[in-house]
Amino acid sequence: MSETTGASYAAASYKTAGVDIEAGDRAVELMKEWVKKTQRPEVLGGLGGFAGLFDASALKNYERPLLASATDGVGTKVDVARRMGVYDTIGHDLVAMVMDDIVVCGAEPLFMTDYICVGKVHPERVAAIVKGIAEGCVLAGCALVGGETAEHPGLLGPDDFDVAGAGTGVVEADRLLGPDRIRTGDAVIAMAASGLHSNGYSLVRHVLLDQAGLSLDARVEELGRTLGEELLEPTRIYSLDCLALTRTTDVHAFSHVTGGGLAANLARVIPDGLHAIVDRSTWTPAPVFDLVGRTGRVERLELEKTLNMGVGMIAVVPQESADVALTTLADRGVEAWVAGEITDRGEHPSGAALVGDYAG
Repeated sequence: MSETTGASYAAASYKTAGVDIEAGDRAVELMKEWVKKTQRPEVLGGLGGFAGLFDASALKNYERPLLASATDGVGTKVDVARRMGVYDTIGHDLVAMVMDDIVVCGAEPLFMTDYICVGKVHPERVAAIVKGIAEGCVLAGCALVGGETAEHPGLLGPDDFDVAGAGTGVVEADRLLGPDRIRTGDAVIAMAASGLHSNGYSLVRHVLLDQAGLSLDARVEELGRTLGEELLEPTRIYSLDCLALTRTTDVHAFSHVTGGGLAANLARVIPDGLHAIVDRSTWTPAPVFDLVGRTGRVERLELEKTLNMGVGMIAVVPQESADVALTTLADRGVEAWVAGEITDRGEHPSGAALVGDYAG
């Protein structure tokens, strides 16, 4: 064995390496009350087991149950939360990104798990993140059955974190929504976004924070609040609104408008031979979209393929059902409007296109 070279070292431990198990245990205790609020009758056991349990006998009421699953994160929006020191809204974004993908096929959200990765466990911060996830699960109608908090010292700074989640839903096979149901003449109904949602933040941060040097604490008159408050506006969770539509109208398809923008995401549910035409003049995007475009001199097409431009979810329904659909959404407090229609392909390739100029 070679001799040491003069340096003396204290006895090593997991804690001296940067991982604090006791802090993790305290975070779990703080989050338990919020997780409990999400429980559904099918959930067995409590928080702290190695796996979350969901009683699948509830699916016996289905003739042919199809399980739908999705996983996602919230991207670089977490950097805004870290800079603002606000941790109890980012969970809403996570649930929306996962469960609003699941409901697109007509599936009812059942349960969700989360993964929170931090540079250092601050129990109150972790509990605030989980509080937001739990509140989002309540809004989506699903249970939060478990999760993982991982401490990664040396890879992440003490205040850095990221979140991800996975969810499961169920739909009756003959109620599955998608391209096969869409017909010529169907109405394209747009549901208003609450703001930027959780996509395009690499562009937004680059333009507003890095290039323009705007402060998150600065009040922006056209937004009516601080820039940070605008950027942290939680993503709207449409899951229960979409399910309500399936009960009152013959919905043919949904499209969750996330990365890629409205046209690209709507095109994912348009069958070969048909085309969706969406008229920009039917709505006015919120001021934040113009702020990003104007400040960064971002071309409109670049904005539209990066941001949602004010539309977070699309429903495709028969033309004769459009009024009932709009009434259903209005009764639930969701701003919505007929934004376009499904047409034969004609001179256009199959997919979706935006036409006209934005209102206002």
